[in-house]
Amino acid sequence: MEEKLIQRLESAVARLESLSTSGLRQSGLSEAGDGAPVDPSILAFDDFLGQYMSRVTAAGEKIGGKVLEVTKIVEEAFGVLKELLIKVKQTQKPDQAGLAEFLKPLNEVIIKATALTEGRRSDFFNHLKTAADSLSALAWIAYTGKDCGMSMPIAHVEESWQMAEFYSNKILVEYRSKDPNHVEWAKALKELYLPGLRDYVKSHYPLGPVWSSTGKAVTTAPAKAPAPRAPAPPPPPPASLFSSESSQASSSGPKQGMAAVFQEINSGKPATSGLKKVTDDMKTKNRADRTGVVGAGEKETRTSTPSFSKAGPPKLELQMGRKWVVENQIGRKNLVIDDCDAKQSVYIFGCKDSVLQVQGKVNNITVDKCTKMGVVFTDVVAAFEIVNCNGVEVQCQGSAPTISVDNTAGCQLYLSKDALATSITTAKSSEINVLVPGSQPDGDWVEHALPQQYVHLFKDGRFETTPVSHSGG
Repeated sequence: MEEKLIQRLESAVARLESLSTSGLRQSGLSEAGDGAPVDPSILAFDDFLGQYMSRVTAAGEKIGGKVLEVTKIVEEAFGVLKELLIKVKQTQKPDQAGLAEFLKPLNEVIIKATALTEGRRSDFFNHLKTAADSLSALAWIAYTGKDCGMSMPIAHVEESWQMAEFYSNKILVEYRSKDPNHVEWAKALKELYLPGLRDYVKSHYPLGPVWSSTGKAVTTAPAKAPAPRAPAPPPPPPASLFSSESSQASSSGPKQGMAAVFQEINSGKPATSGLKKVTDDMKTKNRADRTGVVGAGEKETRTSTPSFSKAGPPKLELQMGRKWVVENQIGRKNLVIDDCDAKQSVYIFGCKDSVLQVQGKVNNITVDKCTKMGVVFTDVVAAFEIVNCNGVEVQCQGSAPTISVDNTAGCQLYLSKDALATSITTAKSSEINVLVPGSQPDGDWVEHALPQQYVHLFKDGRFETTPVSHSGG
């Protein structure tokens, strides 16, 4: 008991020393006054960090590298959150612009964490993504009422962790038998939010932050004076076919391709007004440099020209109010469908190296011809279907009556406790693994490989089929 108390005091002293060097903390304390730091909710926040953050930091230090770097950013983000909680009690409730300015320090830290997940993919991408996505839970402090467009603070913390849990589960599966430090880091990070942050918010801010009625107002940054007009920049290059952001063509701008042809035809001008007259010496039959024989070099050049990709532009849209279409998304890790209902369906086609979150109950979801695609969904009324895919990961956070996998190589299914009664149908598929929660509340996921080889024996006038059982010898 004494050793635990000493460790807790040492971790508290280390946190206070690190925070004392932060300019943000110094300014926050000077503005907060003498009364705010001793507020019960602030003291409870210190106790909450001392109980949960120290485990995450200790595990991150054992791993080191990028994991330690992102762990320090998480610790910094919670330090910023504390400073904002102190300022809330000294500040009047701001308007929308003032709230954005008030939350700017927290937003900057979250951007710093997100930047680590971009660029060349790290060996610890799942760790970085888990930490970066989890920080959105700290935005509960932005809740200003039921009309602000956010969930209630407690629900917001839970929903934000569900977004990060997709990558956290990958860490648990990958390092379960390789390195216990990574497993400890993932578990400690989850407990930081659930139950840690959730219980703290539930105890002190269930309806959001309580602003001061007599404090000072939030001042927004003054608008900069317009700079002298500079010459217009050159037009941007054409967008890539697989651009992550779809662009809408402007109806007022100059049209290109076939649209330009039709615009010219509809303008009323003679269709041949801009064409040059072809003289006799320009005709192919009269040109001395042309013959009827095609050279071998020219033929080889023509046949070796690569063809254009048949993939269309990326889409994420609701069609006819009934069907969500997600097509040709490449490298998009933050696709979200949140405005859906039980009468709508979701169709995912031709996506690669992307992650889609369906936040809400829908009728059915189909994943077709996708590679390295991740899908996180809550509930489906009818079925979740995977067809003609390669390397798909699916996480069911609610329930699904049926999951079917057809003509797919490589599929991982994460089922929640509510989805254990799901009926799974497979056909012409391989490497299908189903992960279910362990028997203990905080236990590891248990992985089950579905059979892909069968033995057929003719007995008593009919065939009996049993899966092949492999045993080590």
